[in-house]
Amino acid sequence: MATGEASETGDDPSESGLRHTRGSAYYARNAEWLAKRYESLSFETVHQESLSFLPPAPARVADIGAGTGRDAAALTERGYEVVAVEPVARMREVAQRLHADAPVVWLEGALPHLACLNGPFDVLLVSAVWMHLAESDREPAMRRLHELLTPGGVLFLTVRHGPGPEEQQLFEVPDDETLDLARACGLRPVNVWEGADRLGRGQVCWTRLVLSRECA
Repeated sequence: MATGEASETGDDPSESGLRHTRGSAYYARNAEWLAKRYESLSFETVHQESLSFLPPAPARVADIGAGTGRDAAALTERGYEVVAVEPVARMREVAQRLHADAPVVWLEGALPHLACLNGPFDVLLVSAVWMHLAESDREPAMRRLHELLTPGGVLFLTVRHGPGPEEQQLFEVPDDETLDLARACGLRPVNVWEGADRLGRGQVCWTRLVLSRECA
């Protein structure tokens, strides 16, 4: 189990990610509707391919871009110690209401810098976040994720492909780019899957990656 800790001072003006984008306004305005959609699927359904790569609990997990808290709450039920990072205040409010009984530590923050977190963590979950990052933010974001992981720790990364509302501010990120960047930053690909959208959006598909920080 890693001994990573979270700082309560997550309001760093240097953070980018969703914080200062049109995308953050989209999520704030649609938080209730998005919660109904996200919470209609279980953590186990969304991440079914990756579950066998979770380390035994107890272990320390950071859910980065935690949205409505579905995954963070489910991980606490499995015995993990979870810090959830979400840049949109309205999403955090909804998450804390829906999962009020889950012992999740909630912080404000965003990739690429994640100034609110101090590692190491055994597991990082970055689900449905990577495609919000502009190309210039992806390398520093990957380096920061590597820095936050304990040696041998695991990063679960899911990347959406396909169109979405313009105001959601999505970038098309090639899988080869993500894999090459991970390797360059000292993260070893363990498994990669490509699959359909589990909410049934026909033009949307996902790449799901399991990456491990190389041991020294």
